[in-house]
Amino acid sequence: MVLSGLAALRKAVHGSVFVRQEAGYDLERTGFQRGDRHAPDVIVAAHSADDVREAVAFARRNGLPVAAQATGHGLGEAARGGVLVSTRHLRSIRVDPAARTAWVEAGVRAGDLVAEAARYGLAPVNGSAPGVGVVAYTLGGGVGLLGRRFGYAADSVRRVDLVTGDEGTPLRQVSADSEPELFRGLRGGGGGFGVVTGMEIELVAVQRIFGGRLVFDGGEVAEDVLRSWQKWTTSVPDELTSAVTLLPVPDIPAVPAPLRGRYLAQVHVAFTGTRQEGERLIAPLRAIGSLLADEVREMPYTECASVFAEPDTPHGYRSTNLMLGPDGLDDEARHSVLAASGPEAETMCVLSMRHLGGALSRPPAVPDAVPHRDAGYLLYVLSPVAIPDIREESRGADPDAVRALHERVLAPAADAALGRNANFLYGPQSRDVARSVYAGETPALLERLARRYDPEGMFRFHLWRAGREA
Repeated sequence: MVLSGLAALRKAVHGSVFVRQEAGYDLERTGFQRGDRHAPDVIVAAHSADDVREAVAFARRNGLPVAAQATGHGLGEAARGGVLVSTRHLRSIRVDPAARTAWVEAGVRAGDLVAEAARYGLAPVNGSAPGVGVVAYTLGGGVGLLGRRFGYAADSVRRVDLVTGDEGTPLRQVSADSEPELFRGLRGGGGGFGVVTGMEIELVAVQRIFGGRLVFDGGEVAEDVLRSWQKWTTSVPDELTSAVTLLPVPDIPAVPAPLRGRYLAQVHVAFTGTRQEGERLIAPLRAIGSLLADEVREMPYTECASVFAEPDTPHGYRSTNLMLGPDGLDDEARHSVLAASGPEAETMCVLSMRHLGGALSRPPAVPDAVPHRDAGYLLYVLSPVAIPDIREESRGADPDAVRALHERVLAPAADAALGRNANFLYGPQSRDVARSVYAGETPALLERLARRYDPEGMFRFHLWRAGREA
């Protein structure tokens, strides 16, 4: 392929430019989710918003599509050809303690923002994994550790800086006052009209939480844990956000001895009230059965990653989910889902159910595009998959087999489903799945925004676009 202006692009950007076979190309295109990797013609490793503008302008001149990646945790459809804008080097954070806001560049990770905000006695409405990129997580909605008290992460956005695909490659400062319709579509709509270079978000006055994990032997009490937890969630206050995760763990030295080789049922809790009230609230959970581990304690918010203690080693995986109504799973569906995903499943499944409601169910003061606010629970299943083009990391199941298994796991809950959540869909998605993410007036809103801000369809690697194609 002959690319016009490649030498000029290299001179114009402060960061680096890579083409296939060049040293650095593979490292820059590889994110955390390694079940697939982008395979662009050109990568621009941006070190500034101006670099992003130059990359998009280059793509327009050459008639190429554009994808963006920061950490790659939520990789869906991988780019084949075109330009990849790598934003992982954009890591600046500025906290305004008086306004209780933070300005974050596009490559900032949740753990870094938590640490910086904590210096001022504040916290973001972040997710469970510290390595996830703040911007992509927020654009997709963002179901966080403090969600039932403070809402979706998208609700907290005050401004988005965005390089759009329309003529001139403008860097727009998008807010409720400047461009209200675009602002609404970006917050929860996924941001498929350009490349976000940074955003301003509200912080909350949280310094400590009462939280952590209760770990049971799921081989004995998995169904009891899930049933008892779901019943318990009907009476807890909005200040308490919780989830259940069920998974088999290998019998290897890296796993703590009491947990090795077991099927675990974990309850995760994050409570912003007092330790004494937290102890009272979780007492019914501790009474479910004998605990393999009780890690629930009062902690500084800087240790909030321990609530889920998710793996931090890059690997290949696929996941899908259902947003369930306020009644969650009935007894029959619960039994069937657990039977299909348990330790006897042909491929390892991590099954999780998160409690929604509270502030997650209430619309924000400034409307956004977050769908399915009437959902009571989020049910999702994740499995490792083989990595096709990284030989040393080829362990895992065939992606097609995993997709079929996940469909069987969630089928008993389909009748209670309102749709799906964008942030828990990993890997390529079918048109029907993509369509199930966006609800109400949102698809029409995103269509209008695409015509206005991306008239040439440059930003095509986006979940919403997969749902609209025939």
